[in-house]
Amino acid sequence: MKRIYRTYKVIYAIDHLDNNPIIKKFDDFDEMQDWISEEVNNRVQWSIDHSPHSISEDELQGIEQEEYSLITIQEI
Repeated sequence: MKRIYRTYKVIYAIDHLDNNPIIKKFDDFDEMQDWISEEVNNRVQWSIDHSPHSISEDELQGIEQEEYSLITIQEI
């Protein structure tokens, strides 16, 4: 069985106005998903660590959703 190879381009911005986002290319879908998950977790943890107050479960979900909204995946 012949395997179909695809390349994925991930664009991950700091915020919605970021003119210089992180751009990574992956030849493996699972590797791409692992990288995205790790990066989102790192950014969420940074927000938790630098918050002047405790973060509720709802706020945590909001931070995660915001981070995922900053990611664009393109098949190239």
